[in-house]
Amino acid sequence: GVFGMYDFDGGDVASTIYYGLFALQHRGQESCGIAVSETNGPKGKVTSYKGMGLVNEVFTEENLEPMHGDIGVGHVRYSTAGASTRENAQPLVLNYVKGTLALAHNGNLINAAELRHDLEYTGAIFQTTIDSEVIAYHIARERLKSSTVEEAVGRACRKIKGAYSLVVMSPRKLVGARDPYGFKPLCIGKRDNAYILTSETCALDTIGATFVRDVLPGEIVTINKDGIKSNLAMHDPKKEARCIFEYIYFARPDSVFDGVGVYHSRIYAGRCLAKDSPVDADIVVGVPESGNAAALGYSMESGIPYAMAFVKNSYVGRTFIKPGQSSRESAVRIKLNVLKEAVEGKRVVMIDDSIVRGTTSNLIVDMLREAGAKEVHMRISAPPFLYPCYFGTDIPSSEQLIAHNRTVDEICKVIGADSLAYLKMDRLKEMANGLPICTACFSGEYPVDPPEEDIRGSYEK
Repeated sequence: GVFGMYDFDGGDVASTIYYGLFALQHRGQESCGIAVSETNGPKGKVTSYKGMGLVNEVFTEENLEPMHGDIGVGHVRYSTAGASTRENAQPLVLNYVKGTLALAHNGNLINAAELRHDLEYTGAIFQTTIDSEVIAYHIARERLKSSTVEEAVGRACRKIKGAYSLVVMSPRKLVGARDPYGFKPLCIGKRDNAYILTSETCALDTIGATFVRDVLPGEIVTINKDGIKSNLAMHDPKKEARCIFEYIYFARPDSVFDGVGVYHSRIYAGRCLAKDSPVDADIVVGVPESGNAAALGYSMESGIPYAMAFVKNSYVGRTFIKPGQSSRESAVRIKLNVLKEAVEGKRVVMIDDSIVRGTTSNLIVDMLREAGAKEVHMRISAPPFLYPCYFGTDIPSSEQLIAHNRTVDEICKVIGADSLAYLKMDRLKEMANGLPICTACFSGEYPVDPPEEDIRGSYEK
């Protein structure tokens, strides 16, 4: 998740960025960071702080207090490329001939390996193993032959391929860029005399800012003391392919992307499941949090009462985003407990947003049975995952996916449910209100050719 802010009145932005990152914590719990600068101060001075862990663990009053500056960027990370280490935390801060750059990136490049290779052979020294550093280098390099930083960002964006929502801070400007496919969200907000660029609208609500508009796919926006400028040279509506997994899982339900509410999408998916895959049952329950809205939609459509079967420990992060399999499994029982009195003796429809590897689903079905559920019917508000994602969602190689080379009946047996049904593929477009979407992880139809070799995680050693 990315968050950038420029206060034209000269107020300090660090604490607001901190609260903005809090609202984006669901987008990554491995590391976070903030970098700020003073637009009327010395040109090369950037104050930054980053570390491993959650926003409230990394930042304290002591390290936020000295962060003075009216322009800044922040980031929360979960790793899709490069190891989970402190040096890979963002924002990345570069000092170079023209001053400083601080960059926060959400997404994943598919040509990072070759770009990195080319840079290394011209003497570049890399401090990290993430693709975001490749972007930062290219912006810095292009800046030497560009008249403005936004021109340099535009030139760099023409070289990089894949998914990127970027917020770049230069000494006097805040620049936002969204890739031509619009894989990842990015929007503009305003509060008093300050402008904000961020991944999700929920972060604007948290800090009391108003939503101005979405950054369009392929658009580069520049915010300086004169206001906002837009460059649409790379905008091509025929290319658009938003990540459908944002609507299914990633985003908070109170966010809206490109005019479509995430809550509305999830309710709709649940309604579709009730129409397409009905079952006789006593209660409908959602696996928190991302399964809850879809469960409500299933209940509305089917007339089966919606119930709360799981009590969630709010202090445990998202299990899907845990780096290792063993930590993911132990986290499920720490995170969820079944309400025995809600499910005992009942036929239960359980709605979850996805089954990736299947281990979590298997555990949750077991937990419901242990609590006395008579039947457990699983309904998934996404189609089966069959293909890896190269654009910033950690969908592993096909061999690790439970749906790879298995029928729905076989998956049902593995997870131990009485029945299993997935959302139909043709419902995805409806879920996004007809917007062009990327469904590659379900369909194998990639909007841009995937890399020859899957280098995700190859720098982790």
